[in-house]
Amino acid sequence: MIRLFRSKIYLAIVLIGVVLATGIIGYRILSNLSWLDAFYMTVITVTTVGFSEVGPLSGEAKVFTVFLIISSVFIFAFSISVITEYILSRNTMDILKKKKVKNMINALSNHVIICGFGRNGNQAAIRLKAFNRPFVVVEKDREVIEKFEDSILFVEGDANDDEVLVEAGIERADNIIATLPEDAANLFVVLSARQLNKKLNIISRASLITSQKKLILAGANQVIMPDKIGGDHMASLVVMPDLISFMDELSLEGEHTTNLEEVAIEEFAEQGDHKSLRDLDLRRKTGCTIIGYIAPDGKYTINPEADMQLQPKSKIIVLGRPEQIRRLNEMFNL
Repeated sequence: MIRLFRSKIYLAIVLIGVVLATGIIGYRILSNLSWLDAFYMTVITVTTVGFSEVGPLSGEAKVFTVFLIISSVFIFAFSISVITEYILSRNTMDILKKKKVKNMINALSNHVIICGFGRNGNQAAIRLKAFNRPFVVVEKDREVIEKFEDSILFVEGDANDDEVLVEAGIERADNIIATLPEDAANLFVVLSARQLNKKLNIISRASLITSQKKLILAGANQVIMPDKIGGDHMASLVVMPDLISFMDELSLEGEHTTNLEEVAIEEFAEQGDHKSLRDLDLRRKTGCTIIGYIAPDGKYTINPEADMQLQPKSKIIVLGRPEQIRRLNEMFNL
């Protein structure tokens, strides 16, 4: 529909240009006026303002003026109607689009809120998409929103504003990622988020080491320092390049490239009563290998024994090729 309106607008502009050009050339030839006087006569004629003529007109010039007035009235009326319709339709479509996005956000629960869509926010969105996790991005830069709004849910506004966070569904969310470029801004986001949702898992970005403790005191569960992680990663590529390259292969970007999966023990309940890791028998059923066990109290066990007893609300971490992970998800309806 927008393309149709744009084509009509282009047609209206062309017709207006043709009328002006016809008037200028006509007065130039019929009345022997200068280019400026011909332009002046054309403008006062097509706009019907009634100013005085620059000089006496011949009979042919008067007939030409009549036809110019009649044609310009119809063309300008058409142009005004097209432009008005386009403006009203665009405003209506923007309103409908915003309403649709708002309804989609209101329908979300247990989703992730990303505050800021810079480099870190963009990367977080890519990873969440790969894991099919619903998320909403809070961003105040209109140009950024217009660039990505077709594929990402946005809430336009300042993440430090409580009303904006509420609009993003913070009361129903289970995670929030603060990726704003300034530590002070992230600190305010953490404070607001913790007040609005006591159970929320808050992950914040930090640039300075001194900000890390403040963010934790403000309510952040985890604080990530991208510069520190990047430096450590580059240094690790020097001292143990093959190991780091292998680890990178475990976290490839994009869809269907997941090599690691975190699964709650309750997810296996429908498949039978499993008391130990051996009872799950994931290696034979799916090809995946259990490389970690997370107890209900959060304690990690690396490479657990097959006889390890499973506890309610615990989790396991499995490793496998993408097709093995897909088989695991399909078999247990994860």
